[in-house]
Order: sequence, then C-alpha cells, then structure tokens
Amino acid sequence: MSPPALALLLLPLALASTALSHFHSSSPFPTASPSLYDWTSARATYYAAADPRDKVGGACGYGDLEKAGYGLATVGLSEALFERGQICGACFEVRCVDDMRWCIPGTSIIVTATNFCPPNYGFTAEGGGHCNAPNKHLVLPIEAFEKIAIWKAGNMPVQYRRIKCRKEGGIRFTIDGSNIFISVLISNVAGAGDIVAVKIKGSRTGWLPMGRNWGQNWHASADLLNQPLSFEVTSSDGRTVTSYNVAPKAWNFGQTFEGKQFDS
Repeated sequence: MSPPALALLLLPLALASTALSHFHSSSPFPTASPSLYDWTSARATYYAAADPRDKVGGACGYGDLEKAGYGLATVGLSEALFERGQICGACFEVRCVDDMRWCIPGTSIIVTATNFCPPNYGFTAEGGGHCNAPNKHLVLPIEAFEKIAIWKAGNMPVQYRRIKCRKEGGIRFTIDGSNIFISVLISNVAGAGDIVAVKIKGSRTGWLPMGRNWGQNWHASADLLNQPLSFEVTSSDGRTVTSYNVAPKAWNFGQTFEGKQFDS
C-alpha cells in the first residue's frame, strides 16, 4: 500500500505514555492462545511504513504503537469488520490459504486490531475497493505479512479467527482532558481485548458511566481533579474488572496508570 493510501488509515493522537511492552519474546509477534471463533475467509494486503511517523496514530487511538506495546503485531480492518471502533484491541490469528505459490506453509500470526481501513467508493468492492463493504479485508504491516506469505503475493486469500489476547501487566489507563472533561485511553487489555463499557469513580463521586469517544478513548464530563481514580471495565464477553484507586490523588493529565487485568 502506498504511503498516501496509508495516511488515510492514520488518525494522529499524541500519547504521553509510560506503557511497557505487552509481551516479552525474542520475536515481535506473540504466540496463539485458545480460539474464540472458527476460521473465517478474508483477504489481506500489506503496507510498508516509509516514514517512522506512519507507526503513530490509527483509528483506535493507541498513538505510538511501539510505545503502547503493540509493535508490529497489528492489523487494520475493513468496514465490515471494524464495528465502528468497538473491535479495537481484539486479537486475531491469521494464516495464508489457497495460494501455495506465495503462502509460507504451517505459519500463522497473532495481531491486535489497532486501525481502520476506510472504504474507497471510487472502486467497486470487486474492482479495487478492497476495504469496501461487504469485503472482509485485513491490512497488515509488511513485517507481519511476510511471516505468512511472500510479499509479491499482494492481495492474498487468508483465514482469520478471534482469539483471547495475552498481555503482560495490567490494563493501562492514559488520562487526558481538562478541568471539567476527562478522556481515558484504555489499552493493553487481555482476554477478549475489546471494551464495551467503562465507568470511572473519584473519591468524592459515585460510579460515572463513560461514553466512547472514538476507538478505545472514553470520556466523561466531570471534575475529577485532586481525587484518586478507580475504573470499572467491561469487555465484549461480558466480564468486568474493577481497579480501585489506580491513579493517586495527585495524578496529572498525560499520565498512564496500570490497573488489574482480565484472565487470558
């Protein structure tokens, strides 16, 4: 994918994060955990980052993917898969199929959904609009693509399936906003990986529901300065984790704090 096309995928976000790596391995690609779903057919293309800034941004709001712990094990999803951002943080196993000229036999990769591949209505879904509905299409960094197929393959038939995410450490909460508005980026989520509901609590408030701003950025209109902050996070499989007093009373905007984690 050309740099101009890639630029359409990236929504810049400044992220001041103290995040740690989400896995420790000699390889930048994590290993598989038990599958939640059956294999589904799709197609995949790749992009090569011509500029280091291309690794910063994305429609899920994670910012610098290296600093956020996702590295090169990421994927952009077409409109049919992206679910308006709710899918952000989910993990997939992907394998090359059907075309043995280009597939690397016996291989698969594990990637996290961090981006959106927008439709291009200048083309039909069958005639170049790879990410147009109803196509199920994955856009991978070339480093990930080359784990399962030869780069010359281009637009490859693949299969994918949802799996549980494995992460090191706890869920991370990166806080932004202003005096009467708080925005929280939630990352490094194990288990289902994607979040469907968030609540926040100060020491002088009850539990306040947060709304999804975009991707995995959540917001609430409240003055929570000078209060320890607690979070209640619910993932798409219905499980909830509550992290009490994650941020101390003296927290500041731009800081990242680590809470409890879902079992993976």
